[in-house]
Amino acid sequence: MMLLNPPLTVPSSYPFHFLPSSSDPPYDTLRNHPSLSLLLNCKTLQSLRQIHAQIIKTGLHNTNYALSKLLELCVLSPHFDGIPYAISVFETIQEPNQFIWNTMLRGHASSSDPLSALKLYLCMISHGHLPNPYTFPFLLKSCAKLKAFSEGQQIHGHVLKLGCDLDLYIHTSLVSMYAQNGRLEDARKVFDKSPHRDVVSYTALITGYASRGYIRSARKMFDEIPMRDVVSWNAMISGYAETGNYKEALRLFKEMMKTNVRPDESTMVTVVSACAQSGDIELGRQVHSMIDDDHGFGSSLNIVNALIDLYSKCGEVDTACGLFEGLAYKDVITWNTLIGGYTHMSLYKEALLLFQEMLRSGESPNDVTMLSVLPACAHLGAIDIGRWIHVYIDRKLKSVANASSLRTSLIDMYAKCGDIEAAEQVFNSMIHRSLSSWNAMIFGFAMHGRADAAFNLFSRMRKNGIEPDDITFVGLLSACSHSGMLDSGRHIFRTMTLDYNVTPKLEHYGCMIDLLGHSGLFKEAEEMINTMPMEPDGVIWCSLLKACKKHGNLELAESFAQKLIKAEPENPGSYVLLSNIYAAAGRWNEVSKIRALLNGKGMKKTPGCSSIEIDSVVHEFVIGDKFHPRNREIYGMLEEMEVLMEEAGFVADTSEVLQEMEEEWKEGALRHHSEKLAIAFGLISTKPGTKLTIVKNLRVCRNCHEATKLISKIYRREIIARDRSRFHHFRDGVCSCNDYW
Repeated sequence: MMLLNPPLTVPSSYPFHFLPSSSDPPYDTLRNHPSLSLLLNCKTLQSLRQIHAQIIKTGLHNTNYALSKLLELCVLSPHFDGIPYAISVFETIQEPNQFIWNTMLRGHASSSDPLSALKLYLCMISHGHLPNPYTFPFLLKSCAKLKAFSEGQQIHGHVLKLGCDLDLYIHTSLVSMYAQNGRLEDARKVFDKSPHRDVVSYTALITGYASRGYIRSARKMFDEIPMRDVVSWNAMISGYAETGNYKEALRLFKEMMKTNVRPDESTMVTVVSACAQSGDIELGRQVHSMIDDDHGFGSSLNIVNALIDLYSKCGEVDTACGLFEGLAYKDVITWNTLIGGYTHMSLYKEALLLFQEMLRSGESPNDVTMLSVLPACAHLGAIDIGRWIHVYIDRKLKSVANASSLRTSLIDMYAKCGDIEAAEQVFNSMIHRSLSSWNAMIFGFAMHGRADAAFNLFSRMRKNGIEPDDITFVGLLSACSHSGMLDSGRHIFRTMTLDYNVTPKLEHYGCMIDLLGHSGLFKEAEEMINTMPMEPDGVIWCSLLKACKKHGNLELAESFAQKLIKAEPENPGSYVLLSNIYAAAGRWNEVSKIRALLNGKGMKKTPGCSSIEIDSVVHEFVIGDKFHPRNREIYGMLEEMEVLMEEAGFVADTSEVLQEMEEEWKEGALRHHSEKLAIAFGLISTKPGTKLTIVKNLRVCRNCHEATKLISKIYRREIIARDRSRFHHFRDGVCSCNDYW
């Protein structure tokens, strides 16, 4: 980072105490001066400027004491950021004394740019000013924040050279600096050499051990503390929380509450966050009640942010929204927390609406915001908003720590919004690609049915020396499953274990069983289920049931349906799938029985819902939807589409309509499927030739698939449709899936 040169030279007799300047007026006169007393109640930068003007008017600006008090307020004020003003004042001081240097070092060390403290220290010693014991804690704090181990070692050398190593505060700061740099052995050596060990030095080591995952060593050190204060309790509680031991963190908090140590804001934030991560909403409510009872906590924005996170992650979104709306001031963390909560609860539309409200409020989003919003764009197919975010990232967030994660999220967003070419462009533009980036691109190709591209990318990944993980192989097997590549799927499934030592998980078995079932190899699929080391889930039975529907195997379908219903008794989709198979076979009595069973259980079939984004607005449609403001135009376009399709020889496939009714009525039911409404709206809302992208929550039915192929040819449009599992690219009457889905 930087070397602390020039070297430190120490005179034989070095005074560590601060001697006031001989030119200053008497100390009592300065301390009680009316102009300086105004600083005690100064809470705005504007007031500070006025007081500074008064100090200049009275001539106090010629005294180091008055200037030191002015600088002290600038760097320590909780009401405003006074560092820039402090720097401007400091640069006017001809002979700053040691107290002034230390004040500025303290301000820089506590700022968002702690590196500036080390630069100022270089400037100080190059001007012949030697540090005193009060200087080093600020410098060591900067080294700890910057993870600047080399500079920290040099500061330690200066400490030894000046004979300050026995100072309690310096000793504690050294322990903390080494611990936060991950140099726990060095931290322990400093700790063991000191004759004075306070709770702060114990806490520094506890924090160091806990942050590196050595939770047992941290606990052992915690148990050795003769007298624990709130900071040491916080270090241990947060140590458990940061290593995923949320229950232990909450148990320790309960233990703390039995002592006379009063929790502070940091305690409450950590405990509420642990409740959120562990899903302990009951303890979370108790802690919330404690916070409400303590008026000092209730006004803390950090605690309210943690509570919003708790309630949104535990499914109580209304409570989270109430806390959010009740805040007079919201920082970027507040906005991020609720947006992230919406995304976590799959409330993607609400997440995007809140994001747009955030932009209108004037709050600038950061990388965390985008990592929550991009999945919402991906789910909804909101590519216009996604593109805006991409531009924002390129302009404002290029150098953030999460840059690689943001690019990976962009790849995922573009792929799931139907623009696989844009996803590939983002991927190819990345200089440093994480394994997650490779996996996201492989999955993108897989869901678009581009198995060859997925395998080529895998080869490229291996040539780059990137080792695949279990997620990589899920992507490759998905590519095989979506493209019907049975032999390739078998090969991948074998080699992942033999060549890459990756143990198959449920997802890998699921892909293979889906591939076997789709190929009509039910016996082999059942043999694989019998050899699995885990129980098959509903997804596996569902895929086999769909395969039975495709191959018309009613006998096996009934068997698989029973197993699916046993695995997911409350899932109406199990019954609907079997009902579809009975309907296709013309067994209407069984269809009626299943419908009666569904009604008796109070379960309803998940309604088909399709969405399309036009001018950054996502429009949603359900079957027979008549609530859209342009309803008449949409249905007018539907009629036009039907006429043109009939003229082109289209015959509706009514085999998947559940009700026993006349063919004409069945055709009417199919005509108003949600994806057709979305396509009709897209045709009337965009210029000829514009690509349309539709997102559907269910698997596209055979009739709509055939109809969309013909619509793409009639209207000369490329239509991209994403259903529950994959993409279909319709162009010139042909679908990219080759009718395999």
